[in-house]
Amino acid sequence: MRAALLAAVAALALPGAALASGVIDNVNGIALDAAGRIVRFRALAIDDEGRVERLLPDRYQEPEYVRPRKRKKNEPEPVQPKRLDFKLDAGGKTLIPGLIDAHGHVMGYGLSLITLDLSGTKSLAEAQAKIRAYAAANPGRKWIIGTGWNQELWGLGRFPTAAELDAAVSDVPVWLERVDGHAGWANSLAIKAANITASTKVPVGGRIEMAAGKAAGVFVDKAMELVTRVVPPPAPKDRDIALEKAQQALLKQGITGIADMGTTMEDWQAFRRSADRGALRIRIISYALGLDNMVLIAGPEPTPWLYDDHLRMGGIKLVLDGALGSRGAWLKADYADAPGQRGLPMIASTQLRNIMSRAAMDNFQVAVHAIGDAANSEILDAIQELNETYKGDRRWRIEHAQIVDPAELPRFGQFGIVASMQPVHETSDWRMATARLGEARLKGAYAWKAMLDNRVPLAFGSDVPVESPNPFAGIAAAMSREDTSGQPAGGWMPEQRVSFAAALDGFTRQAAYAGFAEKRFGNLAAGQRADFLLIDRDISSASPADIRATQVLETWIGGKRVYVKGQ
Repeated sequence: MRAALLAAVAALALPGAALASGVIDNVNGIALDAAGRIVRFRALAIDDEGRVERLLPDRYQEPEYVRPRKRKKNEPEPVQPKRLDFKLDAGGKTLIPGLIDAHGHVMGYGLSLITLDLSGTKSLAEAQAKIRAYAAANPGRKWIIGTGWNQELWGLGRFPTAAELDAAVSDVPVWLERVDGHAGWANSLAIKAANITASTKVPVGGRIEMAAGKAAGVFVDKAMELVTRVVPPPAPKDRDIALEKAQQALLKQGITGIADMGTTMEDWQAFRRSADRGALRIRIISYALGLDNMVLIAGPEPTPWLYDDHLRMGGIKLVLDGALGSRGAWLKADYADAPGQRGLPMIASTQLRNIMSRAAMDNFQVAVHAIGDAANSEILDAIQELNETYKGDRRWRIEHAQIVDPAELPRFGQFGIVASMQPVHETSDWRMATARLGEARLKGAYAWKAMLDNRVPLAFGSDVPVESPNPFAGIAAAMSREDTSGQPAGGWMPEQRVSFAAALDGFTRQAAYAGFAEKRFGNLAAGQRADFLLIDRDISSASPADIRATQVLETWIGGKRVYVKGQ
C-alpha cells in the first residue's frame, strides 16, 4: 500500500508542475491587501522560483518582441522581453489564495483515515454495527483502534460503557477516542490489558467514569494515558501512509498550509521522510507536543524553514483543559447539566508558567489550548505576567478560546495575543454549549467579532480530525453562525458573525501571521510563495450556503500544480 501511494505521488506530473515562470491569465482573482481588504485582479504572474511576481488588474499582454536591426557603434543590444515558460488561460474561473488551517492535527487526521472512524454514526447501535463490521474485515489485529464517536449525536445523555463496546467486540482489546480527542472508550479487554482496577489512582487532570465501584469504560483527558500507554503505537510505515492520505485529503479541500498542533518526534520524522523524497506538498507550521518533543526535535531554538518553506518547528503546544463534550473544559462555575463538575486544569498554575517561560527563553512561540472560561482566565493571567519579562513580538497563541468571561475579552488585545479559533466548532457545539452552560454564561462564547473589535489577530482553522478540514465550511460558519441545516435561522448569537473579507483573512493572511509565516506565504503579495486555488464559484458574492458547496478545481503550491479535481 505504501509503495502504491508513493507511486501515485510520483505520477502527479501535471502540466506546469515543474518550477517555471508563467502567468495564470483570465481569472476572477480575489486576494487581500496588507490591511485585510479585498483586492481584485485578472492575472497572476509567477517568477521562476515559484513566487508571486505581481497581480495584474487586466488580462496579461504579451510584451512585444524587439525586431533586431543594425545598431550604431557602442549602442547596447536591446533587452528582449522575458519569455514565459507557461501561460494558463483559466477561462474566467475564480482564483483565491491557498487556504491555511491555523489549528489541525496532521498525523491524527491521517491515522483517522486508515483506522476505524465513527464520526458519521448517529446512534450507539449504528456505532456498534460499524465496530463489528470493522473487526470482521480486519481479522488478526492485536488491537482495534479508532476515533470519532460522539455520545451527544447518539442522544445517549451519558457516556457509553465497556459492556456496550464488549457487545460489539469482546475478543480483542478496543480503544476508541472521542471526536474531540479528550476522552477514550475502552472495552473490558483493553481495561484489563491496562491493568486498571478499582484501586487505580486517577491522574491529576483526568477522570475515570465509574460504575459499581469499577471503571465503566470511558477515560477523560489525562486518565486516557492509563490505556494509551499499552496501546501499540503506529509503525513508521503506517505513519508514512497516514501522512500521504492526509495530504491528499487536505489538498483536495484547498488547504495549502496547516499548523500542526502537537507534533511528536515520530510525527516530525514522518514529515522529514516525506520531504526527503519530495512528497511533502503541504506547508506545515509545527508546534511540539510539550517540552520534551520541543527539545528533541528543535533543540536550543526554533528550526529554520526547511524544504523551500514547507516545514518548520517554531513553537510549543500546551493543553490547559479538556473539552465541553466530555465536560473536561475548566469552568469558573459548575456545569449547568452536571452540578458539582467544573472540569479540571491539566497543568498546575506554577508549572504552566515555568513551561511557558522555558519555551519563551529560547524564542519558541507558545500556543495554549484553553476552552473553558477558567482556563482562558488562567492563561491570560500567565501571559500578562510573562509579558513583563519576554518583550518583543511573542504572538502568544490561545487555541480555541471558546468560552471567555465577557469582562475578559478586552484582555486578548492587550498583549499581542493571537486568538486561534475554529468556526465549525460553534456550528457543531451550539446546542451542547447551551446545555452545558445555560444562556446567561454564553455572552463571551465563540466570540469572533468581539475579538476583531478588540483588535485581536483572529486565525481560523478546523481542529481536524475533530471537525472536517473543509475551509469553505469554516468561512460559511464564520459569516452565518448557522449549521449545515441552516440552524438556528439567522445564526446563533448573530452579533458575533464576521464579514466575508474577515473570514477569508482568518484562513489566509492571519493564519500565516499566527505562525510567523506572513512574509513567506498566506496571501498573494509580491515575493510570497505562489500558493493558490482555482475554484468553481465566486465566493465573494455567494451566500454562506453556496460557499459551503464550493469545489476546488486546482490547488497550486509554490507555483506548482499539485491537485486537479478528478485526477
